[in-house]
Amino acid sequence: MVTMTEFQSDSTADQIIAGFDRINDKVDAMRAQRLNDPDSLGDKLLKFALPSVAGFVAGKLFTLLWNRGTSRVAGRGKLGDGVVDEQESFVMSLLFSALSAAIGAVVSQLSDRGSQAIVDHRHRKQGR
Repeated sequence: MVTMTEFQSDSTADQIIAGFDRINDKVDAMRAQRLNDPDSLGDKLLKFALPSVAGFVAGKLFTLLWNRGTSRVAGRGKLGDGVVDEQESFVMSLLFSALSAAIGAVVSQLSDRGSQAIVDHRHRKQGR
């Protein structure tokens, strides 16, 4: 005679096995995706590092030029030096933030496209 608990345990075991099968299928798909990825570790590092470094350098250069330009206008102090003076009005801070973000985004986007073009060129060159 079969009791209700035996049906429940069988269906629970089947559900657990089906869950493991789904996990196994997902792991197999992820492994296949990784093995079929044409980008090497160097390609991935280049596509990550070049836009990051270029955006950082552009941001620092903009800050340097901004401080140099605003110190010439006012004759003293730097933006962000901790001393709030006439040149650090709300409008100047807002302008600095907006320009800095815009320049960083443009440089990062362009360097991202450039790094992708370098990787694509390497792939075409290796394919010949």
